[in-house]
Amino acid sequence: MSEQIVMPMVAGAVNSQYRQKAQEYLEKARLFHEKYLREQKSSDLQDAINNYIDAVKYDPSIPETYYRLASLMWEQGQISIYSAIEQCQTAITLSPDSVNAHLYTGYFMQQSKDYVSAEKEYESAIKLSGINSGRPRMIMSQAILEKINSESGNFADYMKFLYYFLSGSVMLAWDRNTMKMFYQSMASDMSVFSYSTVGKFFEKFNMYDKAELVYKRAIEKTPNREYFYSKMGDIAFKSKDIETTAQCYRKVLEENPLNRAVLVKLAGILQSYFPENSDEAIDCYERLLEFDIDRAQIYYELGHLYMSKDDKLNSVSAFKLAVQNDPENPFYNNSLGYAYARAELYDDAIEHYQKAIAINPDPEWTSIVCQALGAVYAGEKGNIEAAVSTYQAGIILDPKNYDLYIALGDIYMADYDLDKAIHSYCDAVILNPDEERGYSKLGVALWEKDYLEEALVAYHKAIELNPENEYSQNNLGILYLDGLEDAQEALEYFETAISINPNYTLAYFNAGRASQIMGFINDAANYYQMSLDLNKLTDDLDEEDIKERLHSLFEI
Repeated sequence: MSEQIVMPMVAGAVNSQYRQKAQEYLEKARLFHEKYLREQKSSDLQDAINNYIDAVKYDPSIPETYYRLASLMWEQGQISIYSAIEQCQTAITLSPDSVNAHLYTGYFMQQSKDYVSAEKEYESAIKLSGINSGRPRMIMSQAILEKINSESGNFADYMKFLYYFLSGSVMLAWDRNTMKMFYQSMASDMSVFSYSTVGKFFEKFNMYDKAELVYKRAIEKTPNREYFYSKMGDIAFKSKDIETTAQCYRKVLEENPLNRAVLVKLAGILQSYFPENSDEAIDCYERLLEFDIDRAQIYYELGHLYMSKDDKLNSVSAFKLAVQNDPENPFYNNSLGYAYARAELYDDAIEHYQKAIAINPDPEWTSIVCQALGAVYAGEKGNIEAAVSTYQAGIILDPKNYDLYIALGDIYMADYDLDKAIHSYCDAVILNPDEERGYSKLGVALWEKDYLEEALVAYHKAIELNPENEYSQNNLGILYLDGLEDAQEALEYFETAISINPNYTLAYFNAGRASQIMGFINDAANYYQMSLDLNKLTDDLDEEDIKERLHSLFEI
């Protein structure tokens, strides 16, 4: 969306024909600019911008075009505050005695919170204006007041504010142009100002319902519908009325499709609160790309939206563009690695995970990336050594990462290195003794190591922490059945597992085994039959084994 202003000639080379053309475009731009200020229509804003640009092309020596163009393009979000300052400084270079050039430059410096530089520009404008300096003095007073509010000004700042405010108020009487402009726009501006002031007053005291009524009235009575719909959206968000927030922001974009600030807000609202509206959020971000600002961040958000739609190709493409725009951003590299992993492009995933880890913006965050990279090494590449090294590196970065100890234990279990697995699970339990998962996994490792009593303790603790875990209930039952040969105690745990998950194939099978040992033939038959039926869906067990056990119940 940003325009590149082409300057085909130096100021001294402008011929009379081009100068005449430039003046024609400048006059058109002024008319559209004035109309936009009155009616706030985005079409007038764009027409003003286009005509200012054409004026610059034909005569790059007119200072007015630079600061007015900067103000409109910055308002529309097409350029940054620093680009706007550069444009205004170009105007000052062309005409050092231009009061407006200094005022606009000061304004943008004020917006960038550079109050010292802003005041210097305003002082230049005041000095150049002489007796007609009422307007720049008033602007200076407002800048000083803003500085006081943001930086807790001292007594001298307050006195300086009063001086410029009072002197500016008196000297406005001699500034005929300002007074003329004031009277022309007073009716409309005062109406907007009044509604805005009253609404802000109600907002200040959290009277959001009354503020909303004021803004609704303003939409009916003033031409500035875009501004007041935006205010309504903001207070709806404060009130946690997210649906109304989105509706108001949509109304703003109906009035002005190029309102970048509201596009950003609506995209974020849709992404966070309306995941089913991912297409609309994607559309918002794609429109934001046209402004050519923060492209890397926008591609990053688009990548997540495509990922939520399981659109692997577009998510990879979006994250890839984010990385191309900002190659050293660890978060973009991490997301691209994840997208590659989901697309089963594991070598590419490893490359970008490694890049994110090497940048290491924060040890805790980087340890999580190590966990993701280790999972790719272990699960997809079968490289146990690389996975172990990566998990260990993550633990060094963040010794309090519980999940890394669990993942490291799982790697050792898969490699049947039981001693190291037990050690890793014990580290997890010590780190977080109130987390059930570590005890459950430790119980499996201890059982495999034939440490029956220790395994029982671990599983009892796991169930104490989370009685609703059907797997822990089933596994504890197995320990009692196969380890202690206590079928009665084991059956209670199998039945608890079944009550938690009525579709748990293995728990039915084990309940059948316990019932068979206890001589409860009918119960055993029912449990085996249930496991046989469920196994057709889950395929957890050997079907022939279940059938043999079921038939053996009725052999003479």
